[in-house]
Amino acid sequence: MTFFSYYLLPFLIILGILIFFHELGHFIFAKYFGVRVLKFSLGFGKKLVGRKWGDTEYLISMIPLGGYVKMFGETDDDSQPLTPEEEKYSFSHQPVLKRMAIVAAGPVFNLILALVIFCLFYIGVGKQIILPEVGQVRENSPAQTAGLEKGDLIVAVDGRQIFSWDEIKEAVHNRAGQRVIFKIKRNQESLTFTVIPEESLSQNIFGEKISTALVGIVASGKFKTLSLTAGAAVVEGGKKTWDIIRLTCLTVVKLFERVIPIKTLGGPILIGQMTGQLAQQSFVYLLPFMAVISINLGILNLLPIPILDGGFIVFLLVELIIGKPLSLKKRDMAQKVGLFLLIMLMAVVIFNDVTRLFQ
Repeated sequence: MTFFSYYLLPFLIILGILIFFHELGHFIFAKYFGVRVLKFSLGFGKKLVGRKWGDTEYLISMIPLGGYVKMFGETDDDSQPLTPEEEKYSFSHQPVLKRMAIVAAGPVFNLILALVIFCLFYIGVGKQIILPEVGQVRENSPAQTAGLEKGDLIVAVDGRQIFSWDEIKEAVHNRAGQRVIFKIKRNQESLTFTVIPEESLSQNIFGEKISTALVGIVASGKFKTLSLTAGAAVVEGGKKTWDIIRLTCLTVVKLFERVIPIKTLGGPILIGQMTGQLAQQSFVYLLPFMAVISINLGILNLLPIPILDGGFIVFLLVELIIGKPLSLKKRDMAQKVGLFLLIMLMAVVIFNDVTRLFQ
């Protein structure tokens, strides 16, 4: 029961919501541009349940790892020419830019979903910050030389008021060799120290060595939760969404540059494990996790790989430039290559997931 409650059920719910919003983007824009939608399916393969309303059949299918929206006239079929009336509702007879908007709407809706989730999370839970309290002063560091001690609460750097530990790092990261004024509170007493950060090599989140300025202090690890107004929560949600989009894009680049080893990639099993771990701590933590996965899904689908939305957008860009669509033979060949790459990627991530289980 625990496995179902904390692992399988939350995983399926999260996956279902992400797939639903992705396909909803395609569906809404297709309807907006007058394209007839024949099927809206959560999942692939054999139909489990379904019902038809109007022109559209709404389905839940057997394989839950995806979904699709089938539109009238989506594929070229010269054996059954359309009447002028039917062409109005046909996807392939819409202007290129409209078709691009319909295709791009799926990934964009995933990004919008992440933004909404982050905003609601900050409204409901607030923002958690690491307090700017010194937990450790390294020996022979600029901070020790200046006189900082464990337990000092940093309240300002160079006259700029400090509320979180991250703000300290931002204030000194490019100040190597320069005098920096730290104002601290120690036992209800306000003190001022002059610290000269030293240049040092450290690793970023990708494991790359970077040059940065350090003063030699470590955070105490104490947290504080700040309540945010609705406006502040929206701003914070926008920042967080952009940060995750940027980080996801950088991760894709670093994978191609081989800075990040491919063995670090994870798939459905890893997502299920993380979902279960977070659910056992608090179901509230699943919200930002779902937002991160939604962004990853959106960015992944925008990659210029045939069979993904990004590959379809590339086809449409070529059509826009040359004034006619690529031949069906070329598109079929490209989609076969794209399908092969996608299958290889799935095999790699599942292999990584299984390897982690045994480790």
